[in-house]
Amino acid sequence: MKVALITLSPEGTRLADQLAANLPDATVYRHEKLPPLPGVRNFGSIMDLTAEIFLSYNALVYIAPCGVAVRAIAPHIRNKHEDPAVVVVDAGGRYAISLLGGHEGGANGLAVETANIIGAEPVITTTTEALKDLIVGVGCRRGISAERIVAAVTAALAEAEGRLEQVRFLASADVKAGEEGLIQAARELDVPLRFISSAEIRATTRNFTASSLAAEKINLPAVAEPAALLAGRRTELIFPRKAYQGITVAIARESFTWSASDPADL
Repeated sequence: MKVALITLSPEGTRLADQLAANLPDATVYRHEKLPPLPGVRNFGSIMDLTAEIFLSYNALVYIAPCGVAVRAIAPHIRNKHEDPAVVVVDAGGRYAISLLGGHEGGANGLAVETANIIGAEPVITTTTEALKDLIVGVGCRRGISAERIVAAVTAALAEAEGRLEQVRFLASADVKAGEEGLIQAARELDVPLRFISSAEIRATTRNFTASSLAAEKINLPAVAEPAALLAGRRTELIFPRKAYQGITVAIARESFTWSASDPADL
């Protein structure tokens, strides 16, 4: 995917550089008020830049306020089959928002990928995705095949009386971000894969079962259960971790209603 990363601030530049280092075909655009940097293209007007490049990239990632991105792309929107994917990231790197071309353009997937890279929360409002309420946490040994992970996830869902169509994310710890079997399993299951930062797992006060093996091997208190709980909002563990020959699976359910006692919102 050919991606343009557009930023207006020094904070956004740091995020853009981080994204560019992990997205194989990305170009960084910085506002000309910022000092020039080698390999980075400068622009004067975000409106003019968007008009120039809107159809030249598969995706545009604006590290800028949502309102700025909306105004910039509004004159150029045609239809969901022609428009590029558009993702918006706040300058603090907290959220990666799928703004345009969620399904057809690939913005939903790019929002998750962007969130994984910078440690943000992906925001996806497509109705068919937002109503999915299960998150499957997965921990695995190095080199486990996609076939075995798919089988473990399928078995866990069956035991939990859940369906694949209900699964919003597969989730794991960021130390597993390069695990090819896990990445391929997510593709085969057609479910986005979220990686939760090790720091967030260590810092969480959510209740989960500690794993001595995870502590020994990757210096984390656990993987499957905290990943499932932390990859969503207002989550509750409905299927505690279970081992399937080197693969650990846990399932959490998100609630669509909020109360002041929800632990994830305290």
